[in-house]
Amino acid sequence: MSRLQVVSGKGGTGKTTVAAALALALATAGKRTLLVEVEGRQGIAQLFETQALPYEERKIAVASGGGEVYALAIDPELALLDYLQMFYKLGGAGRALKKLGAIDFATTIAPGLRDVLLTGKACEAVRRKDKNGRFVYDYVVMDAPPTGRITRFLNVNDEVAGLARIGPIHNQAQAVMRVLKSSETAVHLVTLLEEMPVQETADGIAELRAAKLPVGRVIVNMVRPEVLDEDGLELVRTVTRSSVARSLSAAGLGGARRGGHAERLVDPLLQQAEEYAERYALEHEQRAVLGELDLPLHELPLLAEGLDLAGLYQLANELRKQGIA
Repeated sequence: MSRLQVVSGKGGTGKTTVAAALALALATAGKRTLLVEVEGRQGIAQLFETQALPYEERKIAVASGGGEVYALAIDPELALLDYLQMFYKLGGAGRALKKLGAIDFATTIAPGLRDVLLTGKACEAVRRKDKNGRFVYDYVVMDAPPTGRITRFLNVNDEVAGLARIGPIHNQAQAVMRVLKSSETAVHLVTLLEEMPVQETADGIAELRAAKLPVGRVIVNMVRPEVLDEDGLELVRTVTRSSVARSLSAAGLGGARRGGHAERLVDPLLQQAEEYAERYALEHEQRAVLGELDLPLHELPLLAEGLDLAGLYQLANELRKQGIA
């Protein structure tokens, strides 16, 4: 199992939710996981029903079996101050630069540098060891940018090529890329069983493979339960209105006479069944597209009660049952 788990997906697919559930799943049985946020949306804090995360690693949950989940919301400006202190020992001078606006200016005009800082902080956590030589975190899970930007975000070596070809920035980018392009990393794509998210997932996987970044798994989120099997769907295509009305009447839902209660239920029921059949066909088609990507495919259910902290643990348990963690 790769120690850096990167989770991306088209907006609206629930990638932050999946990243959080994956962090919980990986922390099972006494493991320690760091969940990293890089987009500044505080989505992790909302999911775990806690206060906004500061720029520090903070324990936010205990997983099944006593494992721990820590979280970190990376601030590019503060990460740059860390970088300046690490390589240039600027100390108070770095803080003075921040007050003058130089830090914000640097991360704005050089987006490649911003990505180096964000990915570099996550990779540092992957490599970090305690005084006994053991890894501080068993796994690091990154809630990464959406699929359309993930390859460029992770391919920081190319991003900084125009900034620095030698020196600490270049060396930092090289060190990050050694982690990101190794077996220590796996990039997972979250999608829905809908045409646009599936197409964006396929395109994202192609881009990641072209950049030689390690693609992990495809996770289909918010899968609705099956209501009708193949026999039921065939019945929808062939059933008559009169037989439906008679069945409703036999079930005690009113007489089958014209205008009766059962008669009034027929059209809404048939319309709902037709809509379900159309959705079933679309989802079946999109599953086939995902199957052609030659990657492990997993599905997470749509939670009928909505997503809360209990639901997050439920999704984590589902990931464990499917062997992802």
